[in-house]
Amino acid sequence: MVAPVKAARERGVLNAVRPFRELTEKGVIWQDGSQTACDAVIWCTGFRPALRHLESLGIVTQEGKVALSGAQSVKVPGLWLVGYGEWTGFASATLIGVMRYAKATALEVAHALQDETLTQP
Repeated sequence: MVAPVKAARERGVLNAVRPFRELTEKGVIWQDGSQTACDAVIWCTGFRPALRHLESLGIVTQEGKVALSGAQSVKVPGLWLVGYGEWTGFASATLIGVMRYAKATALEVAHALQDETLTQP
């Protein structure tokens, strides 16, 4: 584990949890039925796209892709996708190639959340 990850865990701001049961427009539903609101979800994968869990949102095309602006879903603000190959960035389904897109996506999320905070009443 790299130092920044260790530090985040020690501060209690990074916690591992098992996969959620369902993704909704406002957050996630966990296996036990409890819900958590989320401002942002970054869904990352590689090799073969795993997007079935997004089908209920009506954003997965027949080609098995999600329309994006940068790495953010065009139809679901707050949802970013990274690592799906050419349609999310050149070589982004590889460990080496995804690094550039992961960093750019983290900056996109930070800016979006900052802009959202500034526009909240």
